[in-house]
Amino acid sequence: MGIFDRMADIAKANMNDLLDHMEDPEKMLKNMIIEMEEALTKATSSLAKAMANEEHLRKQRQNAQEQAEQWEAKAALALQASQNDLVKEALTKKMAFDSQGKHYDEMLAQASQTTQTLRSQLDALKAKVDEARMKQSTLAARAQAAKTQKEFATALDSATGDGAFAKFEKMEQKVEGLEAEARAFSEISGAVPQDDPFAALEKDRQLEEELAKLRAKMSPGGGTGA
Repeated sequence: MGIFDRMADIAKANMNDLLDHMEDPEKMLKNMIIEMEEALTKATSSLAKAMANEEHLRKQRQNAQEQAEQWEAKAALALQASQNDLVKEALTKKMAFDSQGKHYDEMLAQASQTTQTLRSQLDALKAKVDEARMKQSTLAARAQAAKTQKEFATALDSATGDGAFAKFEKMEQKVEGLEAEARAFSEISGAVPQDDPFAALEKDRQLEEELAKLRAKMSPGGGTGA
């Protein structure tokens, strides 16, 4: 896995966690920065190892070249002394070190490319971490604002939807309906509320009047007439 793939995984995982929980945006963003810095430290260590390996290969290449030059000098010396066997032996070893040198050249080229790539990625990674540090406080504030807005909207929806406000309105409508039914029933039946003392007095007065009329009719000379 490359450095940027690792950073993408860190950002994705932590951002999902942030959106799901939103418990403490500032703390979570700090933890994300810490993880990024840890990845940066590992990337720096990887680059240091790559640079050390490149330097080691360069020294090995230099040593092979020096050995080849030394055996070439020995071959020349043996040739001057007409020591053909020594000339062949010296040239054979020179050729072996020449072969090693070519092998080290290939490895060195590959190591140099790796070092250059890691250095470029590390520079880009540093820039991204610096940018994340700059945005940290702003993102924390935005996350907190979003969380507060969501909580307010949830509370409002709970109250105005099927919550307390809706239940209160339904209860009010129910009470008004019961009052309307009571009034309609009273009008239809002509019933007088039992707890109305003035209505009771009025009824008693009417009864006295009717009783007086009846007595007057029943008294001598109080007939209805022909």
